[in-house]
Amino acid sequence: PLAMGAGFGAGLGLALASSAFIGGSFVLKKKGLLRLCGRARAGQGGHAYLREWLWWAGLLCMGVGEAANFAAYAFAPATLVTPLGALSVLVSAVLSSIFLNEQLNVHGKIGCILSILGSTVMVIHAPQEEEVSSLESMAEKLKDPGFIVFAVCVLVSSLLLIFVAGPRYGQSNVLVYVLVCSAIGSLSVSCVKGLGIALKELFSGKPVLKEPLGWLLLVCLVICISIQINYLNKALDIFNTSVVTPIYYVLFTTAVMTCSAILFKEWQHLVLDNIIGSISGFLTIVSGIFLLHAFRDMPFTPSLLPLFLQPARADPHPPWSTADRHQSCQHQPLLPSEDKDSQSAEEEEEEEE
Repeated sequence: PLAMGAGFGAGLGLALASSAFIGGSFVLKKKGLLRLCGRARAGQGGHAYLREWLWWAGLLCMGVGEAANFAAYAFAPATLVTPLGALSVLVSAVLSSIFLNEQLNVHGKIGCILSILGSTVMVIHAPQEEEVSSLESMAEKLKDPGFIVFAVCVLVSSLLLIFVAGPRYGQSNVLVYVLVCSAIGSLSVSCVKGLGIALKELFSGKPVLKEPLGWLLLVCLVICISIQINYLNKALDIFNTSVVTPIYYVLFTTAVMTCSAILFKEWQHLVLDNIIGSISGFLTIVSGIFLLHAFRDMPFTPSLLPLFLQPARADPHPPWSTADRHQSCQHQPLLPSEDKDSQSAEEEEEEEE
């Protein structure tokens, strides 16, 4: 387990603040997009949302949340910070039910509880990442063949999603634009990690501004964030917020954990119980997110309960006298008497013919 040091406390606090700001930003941006009455929407390639102050407020909240998230990555491992992003799903779901009238039923509440429990388990069993203390060591890791292959696969798949799958399935399948955001987001986390190391060296008095790697990471980060914002806006405008947010979390977390495992070798020296705990915690989070998403439109009424739990059926086996007096609906004819008479008449006419 991770030591409860200053870096852990700072990373944990920044990650929690990041989840609160990012979860609120989804709702603010959605409110701004809904105010585009009759104007070109983001889902059709328009940019009228740039004139909505609510959208800019959401963008500001997301910027603050991402900045806190980036700082958290500089202080703590990615597999500690990323699972706490589930809290942004909870914040978004709760605020959406309040301000966007998006129903949060019992299944969603159970999903929220499972997400919190899974995040706690993952934090307890989070692996220690391999120490990276300078831009030189970061450069060596970026030259690793495994990471190069991963980065090439991410870029190629993103281009295919943008230029091939996007025009065909982007309006009907939520995975198209969310996959672009998640895949590019895994690379942005790597850039953030390197920039965090550069800032630490800068504050310690080292001539980091002369290093080309720091500027290259900054340019790559700006490009990645621009792509994420653009396609996340498209997904939010076309699909429901409570759909986009959890799917984005699951895919983004999986991509970041994969990228961190390849780049920083976080799982290399992990013992078996921590591996099982981390995987179990992540699967618990995924289960909670699935409950929050899959059953969001299913109303939870007493009729869905078993018979012995329904308030109108306290006694599942009534006395015979009661049963004779009040015939159960299960023994009623499927068709009314008039319909049965008309149906029998039609059958007789067919026989005569």
